[in-house]
Amino acid sequence: MAFEFATAGRIMAGAGRAVELPEVLAGLGSRVLVCTGANPARHAGLLAGLGLPATVFPVAAEPTVELARAGVAAAREHDADVVAAIGGGSVIDLGKAVAMLLGNGGDPLDYLEVVGSGRKITQPAVPLAAVPTTAGTGAEVTANAVLASPAHRVKVSLRSTLMIPRVALVDPQLTASCPRPVTAASGLDALTQCLEPFVSARANPLTDGLAREGLRRAAAGLRAAYADGQDLGARADMAMCSLLGGIALANAKLGGVHGLAGVIGGTADVPHGMACAALLAPVMAANVQALRSRQPGHPALDRYTEAAQLVTGRPGASIEDGLAWIRETVTLLRVPGLAAFGVRPQHADDVAAKAAKSSSMQGNPVALSDSDLRAIFLQSL
Repeated sequence: MAFEFATAGRIMAGAGRAVELPEVLAGLGSRVLVCTGANPARHAGLLAGLGLPATVFPVAAEPTVELARAGVAAAREHDADVVAAIGGGSVIDLGKAVAMLLGNGGDPLDYLEVVGSGRKITQPAVPLAAVPTTAGTGAEVTANAVLASPAHRVKVSLRSTLMIPRVALVDPQLTASCPRPVTAASGLDALTQCLEPFVSARANPLTDGLAREGLRRAAAGLRAAYADGQDLGARADMAMCSLLGGIALANAKLGGVHGLAGVIGGTADVPHGMACAALLAPVMAANVQALRSRQPGHPALDRYTEAAQLVTGRPGASIEDGLAWIRETVTLLRVPGLAAFGVRPQHADDVAAKAAKSSSMQGNPVALSDSDLRAIFLQSL
């Protein structure tokens, strides 16, 4: 089997390791742009001791093309030569986009897939230290940054291994303050990002091992972290699940859940994790049905069976048992259908057509028709 594998230049993981951020930054540059969430005061202690001249750029919502432009302008005004992203996936994606644009020049639309020019990224991003405060996207080790383009009503990616953060600093203690809805949405995204690479058409032996361990960690930690946010063992399991899923997806692609979620997120104001959570069971069921009817000997069916055994903890579990566990988890974590976010049945045709062209669909284990995608969309409502 021929494959390539890329990840962060340095991964630092463990409870309490966020205190090492000043030392990390000192080794990367001299002036830092710090991307944080809408409430920078949440990380006041961390921000107060960075050791470098810093300017803070809050990211109040999922990043857009315009927000990326503003971040680059703020970095240039500060003469920043290093970026730190302290927050959830949106913050880290914005940090990656800014770091890439500082290194390559130009506008986000020069490089964006689908709606932009898709120009190849040829120069390394400026050094970026990614410090996740949620356990979900694995953005600290992925090779893309998702930006919304409101003008095109879609979310699409900047993508290159040159965008992978220089340092991923993963401290599960930083996730303990996540509210329950964020824990649910990000955790189900992390689970999805282990499952989709595991059944992907581009899976390889390295990503398989990571995805298996990530699924095992999700089974141990997801429900427990939701039930008790101060359960640091569960938080550590989910931080590791997110990290492992991020590395796996960066090297083996994703699938139908993310292909649809990106489009839906551009159609209505749906948090990415909530979209993934609502889509996970319908996409898995559709993939299994399509594989059984069209390619009954396909190895992805064995992968889905193995995934079911990992999440249920039962060696004899079937695919249907795995689906039941996912549906039960979505119910326990009180994930609403997408209709709660303003998504409507009349969006089905447009979403299906756009999702079919999504980069994430390249990893799906079976080709899904527009009819399949419409049915999945309607079930997710």
